[in-house]
Amino acid sequence: MAVNTSPESPLPVGEVSRLIGGWIDRLGAVWVEGQITQLSRRPGAGVVFLTLRDPSYDISVSVTCYRQVFDAVADVVSEGARVVVLAKPEWYAPRGQLSLRAAEIRPVGVGELLARLEQLKKTLAAEGLFAAERKRPLPFLPQLVGLVCGRASAAERDVLENARHRWPAVRFEVRNVAVQGVHAVPQVVQAVKELDELDDVDVIIVARGGGSVEDLLPFSDEQLIRSVAACRTPVVSAIGHEPDTPLLDYVADLRASTPTDAAKKVVPDVGEEFERVRLLRDRARRCVEAFVEREERGLAHALARPAIEDPHRMIDERADQVTSLVDRGRRCLGHHLDRAESELTHTHARVVALSPAATLKRGYAVLQKADGHVVRTPDEVTAEEQLRARVAEGEFAVRVDVESGPRVGG
Repeated sequence: MAVNTSPESPLPVGEVSRLIGGWIDRLGAVWVEGQITQLSRRPGAGVVFLTLRDPSYDISVSVTCYRQVFDAVADVVSEGARVVVLAKPEWYAPRGQLSLRAAEIRPVGVGELLARLEQLKKTLAAEGLFAAERKRPLPFLPQLVGLVCGRASAAERDVLENARHRWPAVRFEVRNVAVQGVHAVPQVVQAVKELDELDDVDVIIVARGGGSVEDLLPFSDEQLIRSVAACRTPVVSAIGHEPDTPLLDYVADLRASTPTDAAKKVVPDVGEEFERVRLLRDRARRCVEAFVEREERGLAHALARPAIEDPHRMIDERADQVTSLVDRGRRCLGHHLDRAESELTHTHARVVALSPAATLKRGYAVLQKADGHVVRTPDEVTAEEQLRARVAEGEFAVRVDVESGPRVGG
């Protein structure tokens, strides 16, 4: 419960410490898991002092236990070991210090650790952190490579030497960290975040030269896995331990079997690239030469055609054909005209011979009524009807006389 205080009625330090102790006593005994970072076993002392640290966070707590409690596991527990402790929180009021009084210590076995890692692997995989579509391609020629490794370690030497042997101009931004123990996870996470924030860094390599399952536990830590998954920069995992794959290998954009392999996969070999350029250049030259030769053969074949060798030959042949056709057309047209002229002459002669004018010239006349109707029988006219008589040289009027017949009118 909250304590009512004010500037006028504050609590003494001793009272505050006493209250804190009372609150802590209510917690009771708890099981706590952590990694032993400091271990003090003084000869003859009945109490053992150790520090229990959370490997994923920068948090630790002091633990005390009777010697007989620690002696039960002394053969299998040392600094760096993971343990599960049944302890009761205690508050030391004079110094305001929290500690745990251990009643039982159990080492965490390798089998149990692997089982926990397998469960964590399934959880992270279900979240999609290991999905193939999340993997980013590495740059072909990185200008600046970030390297996270142990100080003066074989992993650092292998990466730097092999990379510079392959491409002397490559540059590195190195972050030396603890690669095992309680400080490994926070330092590796911090180094990865720092390199990821640098715009010049093209790729990050996290390298370690192998080790036991316990030594590689930091590279399967959930905090580190999530930090790598959140990186904008491609990350390469180069943990040289084949039998047991740390979870970092699954979340990284590329897995290298060893630090040396990471250098080969991240940095191209200048000799190999020069050879590849030479081969590509030779291939391009052969392709161009083959294309030019093929086109030259095609051009020579085209020039060998008669139409190209003697372009006027076709025109001359066509001119002779045109002349022949024109002569033939003229002859045909002349024949048609002559035949038409002959037919026209004969037709004209027949028309002239059969025409009314020719009949009139022989002394005949044609009688027509006023409306132009030709009179063919006497019954068609009446007495005193005016008619027109048409002869060869003209026409004149006549009047019908019933008694004496038609006569010439005045």
